[in-house]
Amino acid sequence: MKVDLSGKVAMVTGAARGIGKAIADVLAENGARVIYTDIETAAAREAAAKYPLCKAVEMNVADKKQVDAVVQALVSEFGHLDIVVNNAGVNTIKHRVTTEQFPSEEWNRIIDVDLTGVYIVSHAVARVMVAQQSGRIINISSIAGQVALRLQSPYVAAKHGVIGLTRAMAIELGPQGVLVNAIAPGSTLTEGTKQLFYGEDGKFRDAVQRLLDHIPLGRPGEAEEIAHAALFLAAPESSYITGTVLTVDGGWTAGGFARDF
Repeated sequence: MKVDLSGKVAMVTGAARGIGKAIADVLAENGARVIYTDIETAAAREAAAKYPLCKAVEMNVADKKQVDAVVQALVSEFGHLDIVVNNAGVNTIKHRVTTEQFPSEEWNRIIDVDLTGVYIVSHAVARVMVAQQSGRIINISSIAGQVALRLQSPYVAAKHGVIGLTRAMAIELGPQGVLVNAIAPGSTLTEGTKQLFYGEDGKFRDAVQRLLDHIPLGRPGEAEEIAHAALFLAAPESSYITGTVLTVDGGWTAGGFARDF
């Protein structure tokens, strides 16, 4: 998919690797000047270095002062901010337990990044976009924001919250020309999931087939497939789409695929 994003300034959070990097790369390849933000600064710089117009900036989405400073600096440097992708997120592998057993500190860590972080970044960039009367905010939720998954209650709560926040911002910011949408990826192959599901010591290696049985297409997604969904929502041609959730899950949430009755 090719679109014309020349002259656009984009910021992607969690862009050092995985889905965030794939999104930042595809925006850059379609002409945008992309700011790769991440707490993993060295990896973000390495990713951004491939594109002459792009740069990397250290940013923790849960740190409001740092986020505000980064956004202010970018607007001062470039004069505008057109596309923001809220991708940064965390989950837990160690604490896959039921809600009453889930550690409070781990709940706070996940909510702080996955939900409050989306709000903090959106709060900062929405003010810029309202002032310029244009902009795109794309929030990366999950199928866990549409259906409940077991043993990861804070992640499910956060991703449901991202969808609710997306819809609330869409109706608030639409009159000012700011479009807000979400993407709900299903199981997606990143470095982390490759190790968890397919590595020799992967914690969920034995569950791979059960996972794939829930996906009508019979395979996990690639990060680039999520990235092209983001590119679609960032494209000038998607100018009448706001408040929607674009599900990219190989059919997982269509429901009941694994049943034989």
